[in-house]
Amino acid sequence: MLLHFIHWDIQPEIFRIGEIAIRYYSLLFAVGLLLSYYLLKRIYADKSNVVDALFIYIFIGTVAGARLGHCLFYEWAYYKYHILEMLLPIQQSPITGEYFFTGYQGLASHGGTIGVIISVGIFSYFHRQNFLALSDKLAIVTPIAGGFIRLGNLMNSEIIGKQTQVIWAFIFTRVDDLPRHPAQLYEAISYFSIFAILYILYKTNSFSKGFYLGLFFILTFTARFFIEFIKENQEQFENSMTFNMGQYLSIPFILLGIILVIYSLKGQNTKEL
Repeated sequence: MLLHFIHWDIQPEIFRIGEIAIRYYSLLFAVGLLLSYYLLKRIYADKSNVVDALFIYIFIGTVAGARLGHCLFYEWAYYKYHILEMLLPIQQSPITGEYFFTGYQGLASHGGTIGVIISVGIFSYFHRQNFLALSDKLAIVTPIAGGFIRLGNLMNSEIIGKQTQVIWAFIFTRVDDLPRHPAQLYEAISYFSIFAILYILYKTNSFSKGFYLGLFFILTFTARFFIEFIKENQEQFENSMTFNMGQYLSIPFILLGIILVIYSLKGQNTKEL
């Protein structure tokens, strides 16, 4: 029986003006952030001005954390000799030595999460907000952004899955001719589902501070841990590891999530959401 797999040959660039290219990834990244921003304003309706100020912190924290996370966790062997390329969306030509604009190609979600945590901590300190209460609200809408980012990865034909014969397999023709798991879609669906779970719980229940942040960590990084088993490793050095880098980085977040949920359910902090 001849299987008709999905042939995926989407060009990542929507259009180009000179050296500047508008890519699907960038568009979906922006859409995800804006939708999260809109939903957070609805949740934070009584203090929507707080969200306006917070959004700037989160955007900077997300991009800076994701970029540094990729460089430090996945490609440190290269970037330790190209520090400027870690910080700016440029790359040096190995032939001419000149720098050219590339955009931030190489972002790590674990680094982005760390960046957001730090940026929320800084914001909470200077704006006199409770860190856990603010993080709980943010945790509810963050999976929306994560889902759109994974759709952007799909448009880039990156973070591909391992070879499979399932009828919904994708052949990423820009990579090779093998049918593979659409791991990007698996993650996107997982994140959108996590958003639905958190939002329903928010609407129907009342929990102490830290619960939603903890549950977000547990659900998101548990899903990430198991989906990694059917994804190709991003870097060569991961092939010799028991778990890949994404799985190792997920474990601390899962443990932190368990601690936060237990802490919240024990009622050791004031309810506020």
